[in-house]
Amino acid sequence: MAWIVLIISGLLETVWAIALAKSESFSRVVPTVVFAVALVLSMAGLGYALRTIPVGTGYAIWVGIGAVGTAFVGMVALGESTSLPRLLCLLLVISGVVGLKFFH
Repeated sequence: MAWIVLIISGLLETVWAIALAKSESFSRVVPTVVFAVALVLSMAGLGYALRTIPVGTGYAIWVGIGAVGTAFVGMVALGESTSLPRLLCLLLVISGVVGLKFFH
């Protein structure tokens, strides 16, 4: 169960990061509320998962999911660069996350 919660928390990290950007320095109400709710849920889930998953592994996986998810949303929905070097770097992050889970 901790691993499922960790994955969901990582996805929520993507939500709050995108909402933070869309809030325009907290000047827009809806993205600001989405940011706050997603942040609290993401942190609560991370805290729950770290009760059974080692902190180094759990935190790195949480950050990796959030970073890759945010970059993916940026490329697909926000028109950010999809250059080959950028995609290769994201593949390295994904490889690291999978490796941490595999060698846990």
